[in-house]
Amino acid sequence: MLKNYFNTDTVDFQKLLDGTLALAERIKPLVMDVPRALYEANQAGNSLLFEGAQGALLDIDHGTYPFVTSSNCIAGAACAGAGVGPQMLHYVLGITKAYTTRVGSGPFPTELYDAVDKRDPIGEGLAKRGHEFGSTTGRARRCGWFDAAALKRSIQINGVSGLCVTKLDVMDGMESVRIGVGYRINGVDSDILPAGADALADCQAVYEEMPGWRESTLGVQHYEELPKAARNYLERIAGVCGVPIDMVSTGPDRDETIVLRHPFE
Repeated sequence: MLKNYFNTDTVDFQKLLDGTLALAERIKPLVMDVPRALYEANQAGNSLLFEGAQGALLDIDHGTYPFVTSSNCIAGAACAGAGVGPQMLHYVLGITKAYTTRVGSGPFPTELYDAVDKRDPIGEGLAKRGHEFGSTTGRARRCGWFDAAALKRSIQINGVSGLCVTKLDVMDGMESVRIGVGYRINGVDSDILPAGADALADCQAVYEEMPGWRESTLGVQHYEELPKAARNYLERIAGVCGVPIDMVSTGPDRDETIVLRHPFE
C-alpha cells in the first residue's frame, strides 16, 4: 500500500517493532489502574479536576456535525474517558470567551465580517487583540459577537454549574457591544441553537446592544472594580443563559482572574 498506492517509502517492520518495545521500560512506571486510583482519591476526600479539550459544539454526537472533531468533548465524556461514575462530577465549569470564535468552516450566525472583503473592523480588532489563532493548526479564528443561544445549548448538554468568562479585557475600548440572544429561523424566533449544522445555517442572529466601556479591565482581580458597563454585560450574559458567572479572566496570567465562587468550595 505504501509503495504502490501512496508512492512512498515502506516501513521496516522489525526496526519499528524493536524501537517500540524499547520504550516499554520507560512507559511501564506510568501504567496503573486509573479508575481505581481516582475512586480511592475521591473516597479519601481529595479534589479531582477533569479538563476537557475543544469546544462543546465540536462534539461528534452533539455538535454542529459535520463541522466537528472526532471524539466526544462534552463534560460527560470525563466519565467514560477516566473510568469514573457520573456521581463524582459534582460541579461543571463551562469556559467561554467574552465573544465568540470559530476555527475552520461551518455556520457562525454572530460572525463579524464584511460582505465585500470578509474583514470587519470590529471582528478583526477582536482577533488581533485576542491573538485568535488555532492552538494546534495555527489557523486564524473567525470572530463574532457573544452567542448566548449557542452557549445555552452547550450549558444543557454539559450540565454546566457555573461559567468562567475569559478574555474580557479584549472587549475594552469598544463604544458598544452586542449579545446574540437568539435566532430567527425562517421567520420563527428561537432562544437556543438548533440541533445540527443544516438548521444552524438558516439562522439569523437576534441581538441586544449594550454600551461598551473605555476603561481597561486588564488584570482586574475584584468584580466591583470592573467598569459598570462591563459588569452589566456579564450580568446580562448570565441572565440570558440562566447560569451564574463564577469566574472572570481579565488577562493571560494566572492571577489575572476574578473568582466569585470557587469550584472546590
